[in-house]
Amino acid sequence: MAEKSSAVTAEKLTSVKAEKLTAVKGMNDILPPDSARWEWLEQTVRGLMARYAYRNIRTPIVEPTGLFVRGLGEVTDIVEKEMYCFEDRLNGEQLTLRPENTAGVVRAVNEHNLLYEGGKRLYYMGPMFRHERPQRGRYRQFHQIGAEALGFGGAEVDAELILLAQSLWASLGLTDVRLELNSLGQPDERKAHRAALITHFEQHADVLDEDAKRRLHSNPLRILDTKNPAMQPVVAAAPQLLDFLGEASLAHFNAVRAILDANGVAYSINPRLVRGMDYYNLTVFEFITTQLGAQGTICGGGRYDYLIGQMGGKPAPAVGWALGVERVLELLKASSASVPEASPDAYAVLPDATALPQAMQLLQALRAQGLCVQMHASPTADGMGSMKSQFKKADASGARFALVFGQDEMARGEVGLKPLRGERQDTGTQQAFFRLDDAATLAAALRP
Repeated sequence: MAEKSSAVTAEKLTSVKAEKLTAVKGMNDILPPDSARWEWLEQTVRGLMARYAYRNIRTPIVEPTGLFVRGLGEVTDIVEKEMYCFEDRLNGEQLTLRPENTAGVVRAVNEHNLLYEGGKRLYYMGPMFRHERPQRGRYRQFHQIGAEALGFGGAEVDAELILLAQSLWASLGLTDVRLELNSLGQPDERKAHRAALITHFEQHADVLDEDAKRRLHSNPLRILDTKNPAMQPVVAAAPQLLDFLGEASLAHFNAVRAILDANGVAYSINPRLVRGMDYYNLTVFEFITTQLGAQGTICGGGRYDYLIGQMGGKPAPAVGWALGVERVLELLKASSASVPEASPDAYAVLPDATALPQAMQLLQALRAQGLCVQMHASPTADGMGSMKSQFKKADASGARFALVFGQDEMARGEVGLKPLRGERQDTGTQQAFFRLDDAATLAAALRP
C-alpha cells in the first residue's frame, strides 16, 4: 500500500509543471559572454592597482545598520530611502546590505588596527545594494570597484587617486570621460557656508520642493545636488563654498590642481559638486560621460579626513573613490571600445568516442601548459555527433584551431591541427599533425 502511495505521489510530481522562478527585479544575472567582459575589467583593475601599490581588501556584504547611519549621515537619500535593512531573527540585531563600501572599509581598518604601522592603500570589488527604481545603469544590486588611501593627508594622494582613475580609462580605451573637481573645505568653513545657504534658501522658500524644505536646516548642502529643474535657478544663485575656503583649504585644492595640470589631466571646477555622503571634506571629484544619459557619473570620490575618528578609530586622514561597474561596462559598449572576447585556443573534434581517453590526456597536458582548450561533448548518449556539426561548434566557439582526433590520426599516434580563423585559415593553410605524446610542441604551435 505504501509503495502504491509513493508511486502516485511521484506521478503527481512529474505531471505538475513547477512554477518558473525569476530573479528579484533590479538584481541581475551576469551570463556568458557578458561575464567575460566583467572578468576582463576586473583583471585590468587588478593589474593597475598593483602598479599603484594598492592591495585588496574584502569586507562583508552585511554590516550593522548603525555603521551606515553614522558614516553616511542620517539625512541622506541612501539612509532615508534606499537601504535594505532587516532584523536578525536570532538576536534582534539591526543589519543592512551594504549600500556602499567606504564605511565598511573604515570599520575594518579600525577593527583590525590596520593603520598602526602607517597608512594603507586598499582597493575592493563587489556588490552593493540600494532599494530604488531599476533603470539603465542603476540597479538594486549593483557592483562597485573602489580605491581608498587611509592615513595620508597630503594633496598628492588626492591627485594620485585621480591619476589612478585616469589611467584606468586609458587602459580601457575610454575617451568620453570628463573630470569635475571641487573642494568642500573644512567643517568650520562649511558651517559659515551653511548659514549663508540657509539664509539664501529661506528667501526662496516658495520654490523649494519637499525634500529641500526637509533638508533646509539639517543638511542644506545636499540641496545643491537637487535634480529638480524648477529649483536650478535658485541653486545657481546660491552662495558658493569656494568663497568661504580659508588659506589652508585653498592651498590643498591648488596643490591637487597643480599635480593634475603637470600630468596633463583636463578638469573643470564645479562649485555645486557635493557628492551624496556627509563624510567628505576638502577635495571631491566625479568622472562623467555624456553617453549614458541621466546616469552619466561613472566614478566619484573625495577626501574624508574625519570618518575614521567618527567610526571610533584613532583620527586619521583618508581619501578614495568608487566606480560603478555596470556603468563602465555600458560606457565601453556605447563607445565601441575594444573588449577581448573569451575564446578557447583550440576546440577538440572527436568523431569517435573511443578516442576520448587519449584525447583527454593530451587536452589535460595542453591545459597544464596554460592553454585554453574546449572539448566537444556529446549532447546525448548516442555518440559524439557528425564531423560537420562538430566543426560548426568549433567555429562558433571562437577557437583559433580545431584539434582533430580522427581514426587515421589516432592510428598513427597523432592529432590534426586545423586553423579556423586568422591569416593561416584565410590562406588555406593545410592541416598540420603532431604526436599525441608531444604536448610541448603542439602547445607552442597553439600559442598566438
